[in-house]
Order: sequence, then structure tokens, then C-alpha cells
Amino acid sequence: MNIDQPLQLLGGLSPALFMSRHWQKKPLVIRQAIPGLMAPIDRAELFDLAAQDDVQSRLVIQTPADADRPWRLKQGPFGRKALPALKQPGWTLLVQSVDLHDARARALRDQFRFVPDARLDDVMVSYASDGGGVGPHFDSYDVFLLQAHGQRRWRIGRQKNLDLQPGMPLKILADFTPEQEFVLQAGDMLYLPPRYAHDGVALGECMTYSIGFRAPGAGELAQEILQRFAEQARDEVGDTLYRDPKQVAQADCAKIPADLTRFAQESVEKALQDPLALQRALGEYLSEPKAQVWFDSSNAPLDPTQGVCLDRRTQMLYDAAHIFINGESFLASGRDATLMSQLADQHRLSASDIRRLSAGALELLAQWFEDGWLQMDQQDESPSP
Repeated sequence: MNIDQPLQLLGGLSPALFMSRHWQKKPLVIRQAIPGLMAPIDRAELFDLAAQDDVQSRLVIQTPADADRPWRLKQGPFGRKALPALKQPGWTLLVQSVDLHDARARALRDQFRFVPDARLDDVMVSYASDGGGVGPHFDSYDVFLLQAHGQRRWRIGRQKNLDLQPGMPLKILADFTPEQEFVLQAGDMLYLPPRYAHDGVALGECMTYSIGFRAPGAGELAQEILQRFAEQARDEVGDTLYRDPKQVAQADCAKIPADLTRFAQESVEKALQDPLALQRALGEYLSEPKAQVWFDSSNAPLDPTQGVCLDRRTQMLYDAAHIFINGESFLASGRDATLMSQLADQHRLSASDIRRLSAGALELLAQWFEDGWLQMDQQDESPSP
């Protein structure tokens, strides 16, 4: 992607300018970010997705007449009969990670790859009847809100008071103070930085696509990385037993010996002495598939005379020393590293590129294909040698 080229998607800004002016700084309303947009996934298709066991979905119903329960939240899956009537106002269906299940949603998500893949999370699609919404709230991550069908009125504001209404099934702000208001038509888009309060209400039937970004917390990141260190510790450190031939008789028998503490510290230091250990653990964590992701293995072998492309559920990343794919890491250098990085960036390798891989890298590619992480690329028409 040319990050210096102006994009209609960003209102005529280049990705470089958008990131410097707006990313995690201030909102941006983009009129006709995708001109003439027709919802890639229509209402019936979204309802079908919401009925599947491997798709995360939620139903939010507003019941203002019920003072005790003005909001109700239900978890999917939902058969069609479990959803309210289309003419009933004030309900919203939220379907998570639609890009994992639909190639059109994945293609939409890929338009935002000027942000690192390690930060891109998913495309959530919401369908709302007239007046539907999820109440004034804030997200802890960046989000692009693309209007795909109908109209939605957005009120937004910088919110210092982030207290929530008690006893609610949703995280609804107790004292929302909007500063701006917009009505988005199909094709319009709103970008919001983290913790920017917003409230969207459907004006008639509407569908909104939310392109969200992951922002792991420091504690979560430390826990995940240390857990991976722990899993590798025995191999890294070995099974040397603690020995204390100079241990003297000890009257305060419950006190832990200083030598044992020192032995434990040295064991941990040995586990962390690999200079690439942190990068490896981080890359494995960031490329780990979501819990609901399953791959369909292939019975046919890889055909090296045809190009390959990543399955839309595959997460492939890299750093200066490693290739990461679906939670696994591989050291890579030279031509193999260049070509594998190309696969991660472009999501495909041509047949001519595959022929340039080493035997070991080609073997890995064949295994990934067998596991369903790769697919044959129907776009590749490279001639056989």
C-alpha cells in the first residue's frame, strides 16, 4: 500500500496524514468514504450468521417502559424466530468477527491495513431497527464506524466522567455530554479514538460496520508473554538439580535459604537469556487465532506450480528474525524471509515465488496448506516451468 497516496476512504487524506493528524488524537467524519456503498452482507445473510454456533452474536433490546430493565442483553446464537419483528423499534443485533466468516467483510477490513495487522481486530456488523442502539458508551480501542445501509445519528464527545450506570447489562455512561452530532448516510464513516464517548441511534432500519482494533493491556501482555516463557523454561534451562553441600544446620528451620533463592533467580535469568525470546513470545501471542477459529484441513497436496494465498482466518506477522503464523514462530533469513514476509504483507505468493523457496520453506508451506492455513490462489496464472 502506498501510504502517501490520498484515499477517498480517508476523505482525501493519505494514510500517513491520517495517522499523524487523527489516529488516537481526534475524530474524523468522512462523507462518502465508500461512494454508493451497498451493504456487502445483507440483512438475511447477517441473520443466518447470527444463527451459527461458531459466530459470536448479541441482541440488545431497549425497553424504556420497564423502569427496572430499560436495556436487555441476550447472547447468541439466534434462530430467526428468536429475533424481534422487523417493525419492532429499539433493537440491535451485533455480529462479531464477520470478516472471519465472509470474504467480502475481509476485503473491507483489508482496506484498513495502513494500520499494522498486529493492531487490526475485526469487522463487527450491527443491524438495528428504528431507534435501535446500544446507549452512550466508550470503547477502549480505535474504531471506524462505516454506515452500510440506512441512516444513523451519532452524538460524540470527549468524556471526562467515565462512570457507568449501575446494574445495567451494558456499559452505558451515567452522564453522557455530547459535543457534536452527525447523521451518517450509506457510505459515510466516522473514526473515533479510544475512550471517545459516542451514542448511535438508527433512523429507520440501518446497518453499521465497525472496524475495530485490538489494544492489549500491559498486564494482559505481560501475562501472555510470561506464560509462553514458562512453557519453554524447562527446555531453555534444563533439569539441573539444586545442591547445597555447604548448607549448615539451621535453627530457624522455616526460613528459606539464601542459596535456594539465588538458584531460583539464576534459573529464571537463564530462561530469559535468549535475546529473541521476548520477540518470539510477542509474535506468537499476536498471531494466535481467536478461540472460535477452526481451519478445514486439505486432503490434496500443495501444487507448487500454482500460487497460494492466506486463508482469511490466518494471521501471519513477522519481525526482523521470525515469521509468525497462527501462534507459531519460525526463524527466517535471506530469500526465505523475504518471500515469507511478502506472503504476510500481500497475503499471496505466486508460483514463480514458490519456486524460489528453499526445500525447508517449501515443506513448511506444504504443511500450512495441509492444515488449511493456505489456499490455492485462483488469481495466480503463472505458467509452469
